[in-house]
Amino acid sequence: MKLNLTGAKRLVSSLLQGVNLYLIGMMGAGKTTVGQLLANHLGYRFLDTDDVITQSAGRSINQLFAEEGEAAFRQLESDVLAQVCAYTRLTIATGGGIVLRQENWSYLHHGLVVWLDVPVELLYTRLAEDTTRPLLQDADPQGKLRSLLEQRTPLYSQADLKITVRAEETPEEIAHRVIEAIPSVLKPQVAQ
Repeated sequence: MKLNLTGAKRLVSSLLQGVNLYLIGMMGAGKTTVGQLLANHLGYRFLDTDDVITQSAGRSINQLFAEEGEAAFRQLESDVLAQVCAYTRLTIATGGGIVLRQENWSYLHHGLVVWLDVPVELLYTRLAEDTTRPLLQDADPQGKLRSLLEQRTPLYSQADLKITVRAEETPEEIAHRVIEAIPSVLKPQVAQ
């Protein structure tokens, strides 16, 4: 039985019961764009951990990496995640490397973790002109992306839900696929 989008949203809302959605995946995967759409569809608030970090630090991610290093940035990322997991009814776009620290998984597992899995070639196309990504300041950015994805794939694969993104899909179509897939991992609560 295929539900229309309105029916699927109602079903997903009842299954989620206010549980947060955490979007993980590589930089350029579309976590922020898809996350905003999901939040709108589900009546959730939207939050991007990178935005929270830059607002609280008063500096860009590039500046944080340059001035304090990746380890300090990762600690800020963990601190932000620890704070936001206390709230409910949030759709949260996380930084691509949030999965690298084991402690972050204890926070992520407070909600439903959705991996937006995007092929390296598509990531590279999306990020080719982006100079704001400190980890891509490399002589071979496509090779760097491939290496990061290889390193992170075993971690990303711990997600509750994997959505493989295709080049021709719009963010709206991806958001609809996430909504349609949630019932496959969340089952209705049976009243005792």
